[in-house]
Parts: sequence; C-alpha cells; structure tokens
Amino acid sequence: MHPLDVVKTRFQIQRGKTDPTSYKSLGDSFRTIFRTEGLFGFYKGILPPIMAETPKRAVKFFTFEQYKKLLGHASLSPGLTFAVAGLGSGLTEAVVVNPFEVVKVSLQANRNAFTEQPSTFVQARRIIKTDGLGFRGLNKGFTATLGRHGVFNMVYFGFYFNVKNIIPVNEEPTLEFLRKFGIGLVSGTIASIINIPFDVAKSRIQGPQPEPGEIKYRTCFKTMATVYQEEGFLALYKGLVPKIMRLGPGGAVMLLVYEYAYAWLQENW
Repeated sequence: MHPLDVVKTRFQIQRGKTDPTSYKSLGDSFRTIFRTEGLFGFYKGILPPIMAETPKRAVKFFTFEQYKKLLGHASLSPGLTFAVAGLGSGLTEAVVVNPFEVVKVSLQANRNAFTEQPSTFVQARRIIKTDGLGFRGLNKGFTATLGRHGVFNMVYFGFYFNVKNIIPVNEEPTLEFLRKFGIGLVSGTIASIINIPFDVAKSRIQGPQPEPGEIKYRTCFKTMATVYQEEGFLALYKGLVPKIMRLGPGGAVMLLVYEYAYAWLQENW
C-alpha cells in the first residue's frame, strides 16, 4: 500500500499545471517515478510509518474504547457516541504520529534516486537541527494532522458502527464477513473523501515550500484557503484516488481485524 501513499503525497504537493514536476495522471505518476527513481522510489519514507504503525493502531483502538466508555456516562445517543469517540481517538492518534509524518513526507517529496536520499534518521536529525522539535520543525503541520485524523476517525467509526447496527446480522459466516467488509470499505472511502482537504494542507505544510527559505504554507486553514484561491476547489482533493485505493480496502481490513480480535479476547480473556 505504501506506493499509493507516495503517489498521493506527490499529487498533493504539486502546485497546479504550471508546476514543472506535475504529473498528468495516476498512471503517469507511476511511470515517471519508476523511470526516474527506480522501483525503490515507491518506498521512500516507508520506515517512519513502519515504526509508527503499531503504537498508532494501538492508540486508535484503545482510546476509541476508552472514549466510548467515558461517553457512556453522557446523555448522547449511541450513534453520536461512536462518532465522538472516533473524533477523540483520532485527535489522540495525531499527537503520536505527527513527528513520523513530518519525516515521511519530507522523504516522499524527495525526487532523487532512492540511493541518493538521506536515511530516515539522518533526515529526522536534519529537521531537528535546522528547525527544532516545535511547530516549525518535527511537529509542523500539527493542526492539519489533528484535523486529518480527527475527522477521518469520526466518520470512519461513526459510519461503520451505526450502519452495522442497522443492517441485519447474517448467520452465514462468509456472508457476515462480507457484510462487515463492505461496510468497512464504504466507511474508509467516505472518511477519505471528507478528510482529504486536511490531508492536502498537511502535505503542503510538511512538504517543501515553493520558495526555499520562505514559508508559504504555515497553518491548516490558511493553507486550505491559499490552495483554494490559487488552484481552485478541486485542488483540495488532490491525491484522492490513490488515498481511496489505499484506505478503502485497508480500512475495511483494519476494522475486521479489530472486530474479530476484540471478540476473541472477550471470549477467551
């Protein structure tokens, strides 16, 4: 799935048709990256997500359950409880992953051959040495990451559990699996469509600036406004196709693993 993430980031950081490095289509992006950067060009920035994946997923699902229990004491409808708990889990998750995202995006934006780019740890040290650990360094784009993860998880969990409770359970295990997979697929797709403006803003803030030494993209909503004014409304949806290709089925699989693992633990522990 990582090659789709690289392509998504590349689309999000390119600034309109006047950008000389602009890709014409999804196919063109794959061909160009393969031709100019080699096969490993699709795996740039893969180490930060690998390092963050286990704590990220643990935080996502653990905090979702904790927020859900906490909200059980509030006078919220069950449907709203799932969405608000998802929002809380996404905001918490964003705190954990943002430094990894800063390093990942900076590596993915590098168009040199894979062997010519710095390692993950060299890049992280370079960011810290140049810009520090704060919101201009290893934690830049923090508010955009909060928005991206908060909105995604709110829609993702809210839609999945609400719709799953509406559609009748199927006694046939295979059909029940397909029911959950289908709902999870739609959940991941809708969440991706709704949260992608935050994703575009995050990539612009964390990626290379148009003019070296001059920060054009600084805050989340101001970045969205700038992209809209200069490139149009659809520019806020750049990278949507590879994002859906990755998080549609990926989101479905993740929820299924969570559901079946949670049921097994409840039964055996």
